[in-house]
Amino acid sequence: MINKKIDINSIKFVYTKYDEVLYESIKSKGLFIAVKVCMNDDGYVCIDGNKRLSVLKDLGIKEVFVMIKNDFSKAGSTYWGNTRNKH
Repeated sequence: MINKKIDINSIKFVYTKYDEVLYESIKSKGLFIAVKVCMNDDGYVCIDGNKRLSVLKDLGIKEVFVMIKNDFSKAGSTYWGNTRNKH
């Protein structure tokens, strides 16, 4: 995973209702668990953290710390060790 701080408006997520406890916790203490996103051709997509992003959006936070999921789908066979060199 790659950890990075990005603009909250660059993340596609589903606005989700949240409870007051989560709102007050993030408001007073900040975000302790980073939001997990992946990248595709359109930009960042939220995998885990829709409620946290909803709270941050309502609080007017502009940047959020995220974990970007690695995409190994385009990695070649040499990435997984399928080479002639076996030392």
